[in-house]
Amino acid sequence: MTSQCGLKFMINQLPIQNDPSMQTLVSQLRQLIRDARGRALRSVDAIQVRTCWEIGRHIVEFEQGGVARAEYGKRLLPKLAESLTAEFGRGFDERNLRNMRAFFQVFPIWNAVRTELSWTH
Repeated sequence: MTSQCGLKFMINQLPIQNDPSMQTLVSQLRQLIRDARGRALRSVDAIQVRTCWEIGRHIVEFEQGGVARAEYGKRLLPKLAESLTAEFGRGFDERNLRNMRAFFQVFPIWNAVRTELSWTH
């Protein structure tokens, strides 16, 4: 089995400029790869949006869990930010968590989000 680097080397050795059928093949493959990458990025974006919405939903539902949590709720986002950032890195600071919570509060029904975001259809 040829590695990607080996395949790239082999393709670079072919006389593509002088062979119209080879130019057509490379052009078709180029478009296939670009289309696949675009679909992958859109899928990742949709998953990331859904994840942010779900995080917001969990935060809101936890905060609405009762009066006993009211005092703890004041420290909830800073504690979550500290824990999630330590485990997953950037993107989970207190401001982002607040935005995720607000995102869920504005769109409490996931299907409403889908209709607002055309690339999720």
